Amino acid sequence: MGEFDLIARYFKRPVRRAALGVGDDCALLAPRAGHQLAISSDMLVAGRHFFPEVDPRALGHKSLAVNLSDLAACGARPLAFTLALALPEVKQRWLAAFADGLFALADAHHCELIGGDTTAGPLNICITIFGEVPVVDGRSQALLRSGAKAGDDLYVSGTLGDARLALGALLGQASLPAEVLAKARQRLERPTPRVALGLALRGVASAAIDVSDGLLGDLGHILECSTVGATVEVDIAASLIAASAYSESVGGQFLINLPEPQRRRLVLCGGDDYELLFTAPATARAAVQAAAQASQTPVTRIGQIDAAPGLRLIDRQRQALPNSYASFDHFA
Repeated sequence: MGEFDLIARYFKRPVRRAALGVGDDCALLAPRAGHQLAISSDMLVAGRHFFPEVDPRALGHKSLAVNLSDLAACGARPLAFTLALALPEVKQRWLAAFADGLFALADAHHCELIGGDTTAGPLNICITIFGEVPVVDGRSQALLRSGAKAGDDLYVSGTLGDARLALGALLGQASLPAEVLAKARQRLERPTPRVALGLALRGVASAAIDVSDGLLGDLGHILECSTVGATVEVDIAASLIAASAYSESVGGQFLINLPEPQRRRLVLCGGDDYELLFTAPATARAAVQAAAQASQTPVTRIGQIDAAPGLRLIDRQRQALPNSYASFDHFA
C-alpha cells in the first residue's frame, strides 16, 4: 500500500467546518467573524510517550486527547486538526484501529481532520489542532497562564495521580491489584480532555493550564507567567487519588492505604493527568461550581494565589512542608 492509498483509506473524510480538507497542498479554515484561532501542537513518540505495544485504538484516542486538552486550557472550541504520522511499517489492522480511536474522539468533539503528512520511520505521531475563541469588545476571551492574581483560589478538575500509578506498575516499579491497574491504565491511555469545563470557565477563571507534566510543575508555569506565588494544601490535593472511580472498590481501599509520601508524590508530580488547573477570584466560587455542574466535571479547590513569589506547600494542619517534588521534564 502506497502513502496516498494509506491516507485515502484511513484518514480522508469529507470536511464540514473547513473550507478545504485532505487532498490539496494546504487546508483552508475560515474562522467566524469575531473569533480568534487557537493553535497547539503535540508530539507522541513511541518508547517516550507510550509503550509501542499499546492498543492502537487507545493510542488514536490519546493522540488527539492531549491536543484537545490544550484547547480546553485555553477555553477554545475545537474546529480541526492535522496529523503527521511516521510508521515503521504499514500494518492495516493497526491503522484501522488507530483511526477508529482517533475519529471516535474527534467526532465527539466535532473536530475534523483536514490534512497532515505520512512517512516511514520510527513510530511518531504529531497533531496540530485548531480551535476558536470569541473576541468581545476587542478583548479575547481565551484563558491564559498569565492572568492569576493574588487572592485568587486555585482549583484542579477531576482526579490526579492515577496515570502515574499505572505507569509505575507497567514499568515494574510497583505491583497493583488487577482491578486497580485496569482503571488506572484507562486514565493513562485514554485521558478525558476537559473541553466542556474549559468553555464553561471563560469569563470565570483568571488563568488556566492543563496538567500534563505534573501538578506542581504546571502550576509553576502559571506562577511565572502571572508573576505571583501560591500556597497549595497538599493533603487536599493528595486525597484526589482516592476519588470517584476507586471509592467503592477494593482498589479504593488499596489507594487510601498507600503511604502518605507516595500518595503526595503521585498527585503532585505524577503527570499525564490532562486535568485542568486554574485560578479564579474568591468572589467567583459560585460561578466555578456552576461551570463544574454545567460541564459535569468535578473541581476541587486546593490552595490560593499569593502576592509573594514562590511556591509554598502546607499539610492538613497548615504546617509548612518541604518542596522536594520535581515534575517531568524531557531534557532534565
